[in-house]
Formats: sequence, structure tokens, C-alpha cells
Amino acid sequence: MAGHLNEVLLAVGAPDILIQGNADELLATIYRRKTKALVVVYKENQIDGFIITAYFTTKVDKLLKRIVIWQK
Repeated sequence: MAGHLNEVLLAVGAPDILIQGNADELLATIYRRKTKALVVVYKENQIDGFIITAYFTTKVDKLLKRIVIWQK
């Protein structure tokens, strides 16, 4: 993901879909193609936040089975 820093920051700042994680993390998702998405897993509180991991996936339908907090 080293070469995709701008995309990772874009996903957190302006996601296409924001999904609730298993605990208190959030999954910010942006579509790269119709069947491929970048998912950034991060936590935030009232003071700051931090990115846990980021990955590309083609299993977008599996993500949408989770609780969607916000969608464009």
C-alpha cells in the first residue's frame, strides 16, 4: 500500500461507503472499479484517529452484508 497513500487518505476523508467494523473500528471504502474496492480500516475518537490497515478487495458484496453507516 506504500504507493497508494493518497488513495488511502481519500478513502478516510471522503469514502463511498462507511461500514461498521466488528469492534469499534470503521471501514472506509472507495470503489476503484465496479468490482474492486479499497478498504481502509481505522479507529477514531474525539481527539484523533489512526489507520489500522488498508487493502484492495473484489468481495464488495461481502462488505455490504455488514452494517452500513453511511453511503454516497
